[in-house]
Amino acid sequence: MSTFTTLTTAEAAVRAGDFTIIDVRTPGEYAGGHLPGAHNVPLDRVKEAADTLRAAADRGPLLVVCASGARSANGCAQLASLGIQAATLEGGTAAWQAAGHPLERPAGARSVWPMDRQVRLVAGSLVLLGFLVGLAWPPAHWLSGAIGAGLVFSGVTNTCGMAAVLGRLPYNRGAAGCPTFDETRRRIAA
Repeated sequence: MSTFTTLTTAEAAVRAGDFTIIDVRTPGEYAGGHLPGAHNVPLDRVKEAADTLRAAADRGPLLVVCASGARSANGCAQLASLGIQAATLEGGTAAWQAAGHPLERPAGARSVWPMDRQVRLVAGSLVLLGFLVGLAWPPAHWLSGAIGAGLVFSGVTNTCGMAAVLGRLPYNRGAAGCPTFDETRRRIAA
């Protein structure tokens, strides 16, 4: 089984031209700004693209990125379980941009909130709703409890079912000018 390494923005910037860069955020997040030359392979489709990513890794190193580094570490772990060597960018695109490095954006693309912020908004709203409705109808408190349990499970397993569902919403899908998943696989293979 392969392992993965974590690179700082300084290390990645020096070697950026050596990597095939894979951005595992949703297409909407990717359209809002990504590392120059990055290819979008959403985290929930990494295993589906494994053959393409294996061929790319055979040609040279892979750098997997996301907004903060958490999803890219998860993507690297998935790749490692398939015997594919990859590195993750510590701090993700946020750290990259904070270090003064540029992000690419397709013309006309709108900015989408990072997935962790979307999850916090929805989870917090559901907990608040469960609490408020529970004041009039006590069984509604179970909604707050269920969301809390889901957040604990998410933290323990480093997965997020709510993020997977939110990632399928229209605003998190690709923007005009962004390549489709199949086009991305062809570009990586070229």
